[in-house]
Amino acid sequence: MTYTSTMAFHVTCSVHGRPSFFKNIDRFKIRLSSSYKPLLKEWQKLPMQLDVSESIRNASVKLLDAFVDSLFQFSDQLVLPSQSNFSPVDELNEPLTITSIEGKVPHDFPEGVYIRNGPNPLFGGLKSTTSIFGKTGHIWVEGEGMLHALCFDKDSDGETWKVLYNNRHVETETYKLEKQRDKPSFLPAVEGNPPAILAAYLLNMLRFGKVNKDLSNTSVFEHSGKFYSIAEHHIPHEIDIFSLQTLGDWDINGTWHRSFGSHPKRAPGTGELVVFGVDGMKPFMEVGVVSADGKRLVHKVDLKFNRCTISHDMGVTERYNVIIDFPLTLDIQRLIKGGPLIKFDKEEYARIGIMPRYGTADSIRWFEVEPNCTFHLLNCFEEGDEVVVRGCRSLESIISESCDMDLDKSEWVSGRLRNKGPVQQDAKFSTKDELLFSRSYEWRLNMETGEVKERNLTGTPFAMEFPMINPNFNGVKNKFGYTQTVHDSASASSGMPKFGGLAKLYFEETDNKEWEESEGHIKVEHHEFEGNTFCTGAAFVPKEGGREEDDGWIITFVHDEDTNTSKVYIIDTKNFTSEPVAKITLPCRVPYGFHGAFMPTPLHN
Repeated sequence: MTYTSTMAFHVTCSVHGRPSFFKNIDRFKIRLSSSYKPLLKEWQKLPMQLDVSESIRNASVKLLDAFVDSLFQFSDQLVLPSQSNFSPVDELNEPLTITSIEGKVPHDFPEGVYIRNGPNPLFGGLKSTTSIFGKTGHIWVEGEGMLHALCFDKDSDGETWKVLYNNRHVETETYKLEKQRDKPSFLPAVEGNPPAILAAYLLNMLRFGKVNKDLSNTSVFEHSGKFYSIAEHHIPHEIDIFSLQTLGDWDINGTWHRSFGSHPKRAPGTGELVVFGVDGMKPFMEVGVVSADGKRLVHKVDLKFNRCTISHDMGVTERYNVIIDFPLTLDIQRLIKGGPLIKFDKEEYARIGIMPRYGTADSIRWFEVEPNCTFHLLNCFEEGDEVVVRGCRSLESIISESCDMDLDKSEWVSGRLRNKGPVQQDAKFSTKDELLFSRSYEWRLNMETGEVKERNLTGTPFAMEFPMINPNFNGVKNKFGYTQTVHDSASASSGMPKFGGLAKLYFEETDNKEWEESEGHIKVEHHEFEGNTFCTGAAFVPKEGGREEDDGWIITFVHDEDTNTSKVYIIDTKNFTSEPVAKITLPCRVPYGFHGAFMPTPLHN
């Protein structure tokens, strides 16, 4: 079981006004009895020639389903007008040809597929449940995942671009199950009143053998010439990039059975894929190394954690794996005792582990760092005696910050970025948002002396998330990085993260702005979108034969909320603040999502 997060991940764990479990136990018995009677009659009518064990199994499933239906009432979670582009869309039956392009797709832009994932829940949207145990609600990263793809293909003359758009659900096990049932089936088991979460947790395990639906907060990556999408709780699914059909689970010869973390990393030099998996039960975290051809799991090790850290990302260098163990944790025992399932505790330890590529738990060198919440790493590399780790760090977690909100008053704001309650201010910060929003950050870990140097790279004016680099520099020293930037007011008003622009980070240049706070901070360029336009899934596309690290483009899905129009922008990273070189208008709305990737491949062949 894996619960990972982006900035939108939110857990409401208020116990204010929650129903007493024991107070309602008599009503619980009555409903249970009423559920049993019709099903027992049905079971007695089953033909005797049926296999008894199969009959019992089917009857048990029906009994349990009826029990859940009688106790839990599903309802649609409220969607505000400012949240409209988080709503799901219909699946297309075939690719659509793009006819509207402002500007030009560059001649030297690579042929290939730009693909982005995101939530697209079935049955109209996210659901809440009400029961005698209390309330639970789905969070934004839950629900079935959908891939959105833009294919760039040149005609045989090598001059004229043909651009196609398609979308398709990721056909995970839970997607197929709910499609077959044709109704919401999984009880929300992350957000809500602790007794209700626990009941949903147990009933989902009994009915489906897993706690929750496959989350849509997935990673899309290429390995050994194939495209994969990871659904949380699942190993990767291979994707046919032409049809977006899933081709089945990638089982690595059946040797990897744990949940994958969301961001596997390709090791520089060898092409091996380093993967990690986390679980709510021991072993809490495992790391594996997949061969460069994608066929064999050549190494797997239990890291022997003593807690379930919600780790969404990891890093690699030329020799090491980089493990983050920060105090955002999932604890089932804590839930049983009436506490939150997920909690950020800044009084707990935070550490970064440097592990030899084929190391064991005992070979990891741990470095204690300031407690924080980091979901995405930008890059890691070795420099002299130091391992340098860069990521998007916040001092507190928006998950934990939502725990004191009254579920009845805030059920619709899953992933809310601001809390209504008072907050103890830190002298370094002027607003609460500056504690919750991520900034570009650097840790330098000295492998010889054990010294740790930490610094905020960019200061606090802009919140940055979903970092990316030229993928050719993954695991080695790089000069440039890119992030999406949070639009504060739009995010606060909607209760969801909205990204109103992009940032280019110059790691080897210093900011020359004339105020004290910028002293020592790196240079940052901003590409801001027009009003009420927001992006998701930005990815760096290297220029083939490019001489510089920043020879290439940023490609991203954007949505104009004023016109309800979705587009794809292509931005020249050498002229980052200029207008996009191409604005590609899509034939239908594309909801906000998560991670994007570009796979260069000649499609016309």
